[in-house]
Amino acid sequence: MTEHTAPQNLDAAQAKAELTRLADLIGRYNTAYYTHDAPEVSDAEYDALRKRYDAFVALYPEAEPAESPAHAVGATPDSAFGKHRHLVPMLSLDNVFDQTEFEAFINRAVRFLGLSDTQTQELAFVAEPKIDGLSISLTYEHGKFVRGTTRGDGTEGEDVTANLLTFKDLPQTLNGPAPELIEIRGEVFLSKEHFLALNAAQEAIGRKPFANPRNAAAGSLRQLDARVTARRPLSLFAYAVGFCSDKLPSSHSAYLEQLKAWGFPVNPLSRTLEAASSAEAFFEEVARARAGLSYDIDGVVYKINDLTLQERLGFAGRAPRWAVAWKFPAEQAITTVKSIDIQVGRTGALTPVAHLEPVNVGGVLVARAT
Repeated sequence: MTEHTAPQNLDAAQAKAELTRLADLIGRYNTAYYTHDAPEVSDAEYDALRKRYDAFVALYPEAEPAESPAHAVGATPDSAFGKHRHLVPMLSLDNVFDQTEFEAFINRAVRFLGLSDTQTQELAFVAEPKIDGLSISLTYEHGKFVRGTTRGDGTEGEDVTANLLTFKDLPQTLNGPAPELIEIRGEVFLSKEHFLALNAAQEAIGRKPFANPRNAAAGSLRQLDARVTARRPLSLFAYAVGFCSDKLPSSHSAYLEQLKAWGFPVNPLSRTLEAASSAEAFFEEVARARAGLSYDIDGVVYKINDLTLQERLGFAGRAPRWAVAWKFPAEQAITTVKSIDIQVGRTGALTPVAHLEPVNVGGVLVARAT
């Protein structure tokens, strides 16, 4: 068996062994990405790993390891920070990679809701660029900012309130009437310009540069000394709600307008789509604009606009049934092959290994390739 063997070509014992291997890898890569802000593989390689894992589980559900790391959201909060339990869990999003997979997502939601053909055609969405940053939950009491927490493991996150207080984008008091208690969800990120400047500064003092803007943002926010965070020009987009003590607007688009009224920056590229048939065109439009944006994105998030339907759909495992991330294709890069070695495996198989001029691909500095 090789790591590329199709699931249907394995027996039950082989499938169990492969699922265990994949689960262990996913757990390792999650820890590197979320806890240490140092990814070991590109987003595309990680996504492919998860897709293979899901394919095996679909065929051999009984072979899935108990308490598999593949079902974890984020990673365990660092003990160096205070911990805070989210009032509403901060879960992840399922991914799709093409129109067919997006349509399958729509069909699952429609079946769950029992919508007629006419209702399905009238199903509206909000499309938002998927910012490649660090998810954050902001708690306000009587309109006053009281706490900021990272995603952590989805249930409990790291308290980074002192660091968030250094943000110029963060309203410390909401404009106008506000709920007694609300969790506002958003994304902390670092612009491409500031990322390059930060890495230049890191290298100037002999420190390892950050792999990508997402990890630079995470490393900058998750500082034990808020003065370090204050020197990093981090930005914020607000995009969702966790818990709210008051009744929310009836749609996600109206909620985004409320966020703006309260004083939050909201991504200006977000758009309401009156039907799912508009999703692919919006995806292609954002893909064309991607290189010219001042910040990194890795796809488009589509959310059913009606909040009542969102509530009915709820969640399945680690992700909502009412939202999905349509990811961009794997990145490509050109570099120089410096040398090639031949590795001999334990069975005598020969594998060429290219040593490359380091190049950033999908957020990871790649220096070797088989």
